[in-house]
Amino acid sequence: MSNDEIKQTPLFELHQELGGKIVPFAGYAMPVQYPTGIIKEHLHCRESASLFDVSHMGQVKLTGEGAAQALESLVPVDVIDLPAFHQRYALFTNDEGGILDDLIITNAGDHLFLVVNGACKEQDIAHLQSNIADQCDIEVLTEQALLALQGPKAGDVMQRLAPEAADLVFMTATQAQIDGVECFVTRSGYTGEDGFEISMPADKADQIARLLLDQAEVEACGLGARDSLRLEAGLCLYGHDLTTQTTPVEASLLWALSKVRRADGDRAGGYPGASVIFEQIKNKSAQRRVGLQPQGRAPIREGAEIQGPDGTIIGRVTSGGFGATMNGPVAMGYVNREHSEVGTELNAVVRGKLQPLTVAKLPFVTQRYYRG
Repeated sequence: MSNDEIKQTPLFELHQELGGKIVPFAGYAMPVQYPTGIIKEHLHCRESASLFDVSHMGQVKLTGEGAAQALESLVPVDVIDLPAFHQRYALFTNDEGGILDDLIITNAGDHLFLVVNGACKEQDIAHLQSNIADQCDIEVLTEQALLALQGPKAGDVMQRLAPEAADLVFMTATQAQIDGVECFVTRSGYTGEDGFEISMPADKADQIARLLLDQAEVEACGLGARDSLRLEAGLCLYGHDLTTQTTPVEASLLWALSKVRRADGDRAGGYPGASVIFEQIKNKSAQRRVGLQPQGRAPIREGAEIQGPDGTIIGRVTSGGFGATMNGPVAMGYVNREHSEVGTELNAVVRGKLQPLTVAKLPFVTQRYYRG
């Protein structure tokens, strides 16, 4: 993609004003960090509250009586019985059980509200339109921005600015006014901390972002810290930890497959790749995603091969970096199931040398979602 094809979010000028280091990401010019640096941004989010621009994500509205049933035909989760103003993590699967993308579904009362990954949104929208456009109305919300306020003090900030949103618990939603602007707010996020995602008209994003940044607890946070925060929290990044070549079972996402949609459920199957996924649930997959704790201080990056005790290649790293909360390197990857028990000692191949690592329990840090 050439520079003139790189899109800008409504907060591009604000990112520049704040000294953000701008990089291309998912087709957008996005801040990877601000002058304080990734480690300080990461730690601030763990200790206080941080504001992320996630307007590159896709926001989609499904309406019509058949919307929930239609969406259920594409995901292995319970959409039909999702209560109003509640959310559910979901996966688009293909006929081989591979993952096309992960997404969040919210029952917004009179419609379903979807948030899909920025890098996948065009293909996700095409997937929806080619499969269920005859069963519901699909509207891409191109004039909406999306902000994420994350951290243990995010609730204090929202209590001042939108008290109705501060009453939410994890994975619930509400309409709320912030500074006179009608917003759709969910208590969710991608850092492992308490937090909120706020959808608003794009032309109001600068106003809302500046108000949030004016709060004593809040600092701007870029993509670099967002990645290290989610990795410590054991959360997958599509295109890295999740791909069309990995199934939900291999990805250790069995918790995301609703019981009602499993082989013995009332609405078993009915989504792409269900038979493959059922087979893997029954007989276990050959590989699975695990946490990996490198020894020493050097991070082990994505793509590094993993060797078993006898020197054979038994997997690879899919995410790796420095965990500022952990004050050391952390990683995730796929290994053969027989080597996937916590505590198993393995080696990564880094620039031709072996670097010891240990299979670790995920998440690396305690997830602190607000559940009331």
